[in-house]
Amino acid sequence: MLRRVVRPVLLAATAATTIAALCTPALAVPATASTPAPDASAKIDRQVQAIMARMTLPEKIGQLFVVDAYGQTATTTDPGDVAANNALFGTGIDNATQMIDTFHPGGVIYFTWSDSENAPQQTATLSNGLQQAAMAADGIPLQISTDQEGGVVTRIGAPGSVSPGNMAIGATFDPAQAYQAANVTGKELRAQGINMDDAPVVDVNTNPRNSADGPRSFGDNPGMVQAFASAAVTGYQNAGIAAQAKHFPGLGDTTTNTDSGVAVTSETRQQIMSVDVPAFRAAIAAGAKSIMAAHIVAPALDPSGLPASLSNPIVTGVLRDTLHYNGVVITDSLSAGALAAYTHQQIITDAINAGDDELLICPEPSGGSLDGAVNLPESEQIVANAVADGQISVARIDQSVSRILHLKASLGLFTNPYTTSAAVTATVGTPAHLAVMADAAKNSITLLRNSDGVLPLPANSGKHVLVTGWGVGTTQNLANDLTAKGLSTQLLWTGSPGAPAIAQAVAAARNNDVTVVTSDNAWGDTNQQNLISALLATGKPVIVAAVGGPYDIAYYPTAPTFLAAYDYQQPSLTALTNAITGTAPTGHLPVTIPNAAGTATLFDYGSGLSRYGH
Repeated sequence: MLRRVVRPVLLAATAATTIAALCTPALAVPATASTPAPDASAKIDRQVQAIMARMTLPEKIGQLFVVDAYGQTATTTDPGDVAANNALFGTGIDNATQMIDTFHPGGVIYFTWSDSENAPQQTATLSNGLQQAAMAADGIPLQISTDQEGGVVTRIGAPGSVSPGNMAIGATFDPAQAYQAANVTGKELRAQGINMDDAPVVDVNTNPRNSADGPRSFGDNPGMVQAFASAAVTGYQNAGIAAQAKHFPGLGDTTTNTDSGVAVTSETRQQIMSVDVPAFRAAIAAGAKSIMAAHIVAPALDPSGLPASLSNPIVTGVLRDTLHYNGVVITDSLSAGALAAYTHQQIITDAINAGDDELLICPEPSGGSLDGAVNLPESEQIVANAVADGQISVARIDQSVSRILHLKASLGLFTNPYTTSAAVTATVGTPAHLAVMADAAKNSITLLRNSDGVLPLPANSGKHVLVTGWGVGTTQNLANDLTAKGLSTQLLWTGSPGAPAIAQAVAAARNNDVTVVTSDNAWGDTNQQNLISALLATGKPVIVAAVGGPYDIAYYPTAPTFLAAYDYQQPSLTALTNAITGTAPTGHLPVTIPNAAGTATLFDYGSGLSRYGH
């Protein structure tokens, strides 16, 4: 019989108390630590007013935009990066310094593909170069950000300290782990000159087939997500960077990723306000300096059908007026597929009039073209024209610029926006930081089935183990780790396999003592389902390890051995290896898993076997 251990649910009403109790001594700061003292706040107010008094309208308009720019340095001459920057900003704008001199953006966002994050020292040098350009151009430092959520959305890898994803951290049932992982991430980002993390995701993942969130979410219990959201925001901001809670008013109920298409939630207003919004309330209470508005359509909040990011009833009506949020609101990427039906004019003007402060523009050039995507030069001109013809008031622009400058001042960027090489060396990837991430990963691994007693595999036994399934790097790293544990491994990556690859895997399984097969979102991939079904049919022992969401087990419900690792970053793969070879898993499901038809519960929230179920 399957034994389940259900941990107590963290109730919404006691989330803050739970955080304080569980995170002590890690949270050895007042709950209001993110809010400046009255004297400091008044000083920031005066500073912002003085800066705004000397700003031109074009400089104010520039502050509304957060953009990506290509190059390992602020003055890159690399031909590929120059071509990308020409596509983004126009002929003659070859690098970020020239872009800043011309357009005065408020922020820059880093991506791996924009050549921004190749190594910690390189990133720090780039950050300093960008800030030098900004301070020389108009004396206003840049907001520099990246999506370092951990888990499946990790922009900066080794040698930095990589966090398990939110759902993995949720599986620890310990908000202190969320605080500690966020705090380490924040310190390492700040050492690289990054002053905002576009994290945490605080969506409540109520839809098991959610392709937007899934393991990026802490879980599906609103009270639990509140507790972890509060802890994560506090952890980031105690490290000296801004946290950005996303994606308001919540993407947890959707199946479509707004990056690629239109997402609509059928939830009622009452459901949104009671399930999705409370985590944002918790983030606001924790002092979150930024919130990202999603492109989701929520008819219950705005019957017009406008995406939330362009909706005044949602951004101003709910977020500003109901939740009383006065921090910076940023849109999700304006090149998202969810906005394909709207003109650039409508996107830009509606976003500002909705109440958004920052507009995120980060299209990826292809062959020297943006393929009609929203771009910075056009967008700044749209705003200038809209101000001239009365569609957007100067007062509305000033309102957003004030919030943006307050955020920058609160981070001390006007005093010192720079970092140092020594800070990178002293902070990034230290043994203590790596240990925090390893501990979170260890406590997240969740064993849902061990019916045949296959686990643990004895280390140093020389057992022959086939490692196969999803993920080229995932299967390779897992095979390496199992080999280091004294097992004899055969590696056969299959990905999303057709019949020939499945036949090859089945033959290999028959020639090994046991198979470890990885899956990732197999609920949307019948090829992965067919592979695992065929491996199970061999009659040889099979260990299924989900390295994305744990919902995959619903699509091979007879699998006798199933582990949930929640992501495929190295700390989680190391923890998975240890769980396979003798370190008893202690994680518990932060979600409920229904059967494939969605008609019954397969595993309850809180499920998890201890001591291998023996």
